[in-house]
Amino acid sequence: MPAVAAWEGRGVSYGAVSSAADEAAVREIYRAHYGMLAGWCARLVGDRDLAHDVATEAFVRLLAHWGQVAEPRAWLYTTAGNIIRDHWRKRGREHIAFAKVGYALETGPEPDLARDLTVRDAIRGLPDRLRMAVMLHYFADLPIAQVASQLGKSEGAVKRDLWDARRRLATSLDGAR
Repeated sequence: MPAVAAWEGRGVSYGAVSSAADEAAVREIYRAHYGMLAGWCARLVGDRDLAHDVATEAFVRLLAHWGQVAEPRAWLYTTAGNIIRDHWRKRGREHIAFAKVGYALETGPEPDLARDLTVRDAIRGLPDRLRMAVMLHYFADLPIAQVASQLGKSEGAVKRDLWDARRRLATSLDGAR
């Protein structure tokens, strides 16, 4: 597993990865899910290098929490989603800080929202409670039961969040077709 080899000797503690069997299981999960997770992240952030960093960070965190994780795939996608959410929050704070000192970041021309709005932009505009459910269910292809477990909600609450998100997305994307 390249992530393990890359981090060995750098003072990273893996906590619960204690046996050769555990390490083999993590390697198998890495082989099975890294590519799909990195691709999922790339679709969300629009930057391949950042997506690979996020996916790698999610696996490093999996190693640190190995003994506490019941569903590794769901846990990885939830963790990656949280890392991406933190990334976008940081970017928003950077834009505000630069604006306060009178420095405009290069953002390109103003988009014609009726023409240029993408699904990614529309999902990014959803509230956090709805965005994560959409990302995990529709983009990571996790069943509602696993999404509910990862988000600490009931299945009914997740279904309601997905319904509300679809309604909001339909409204925001209506003119973009």
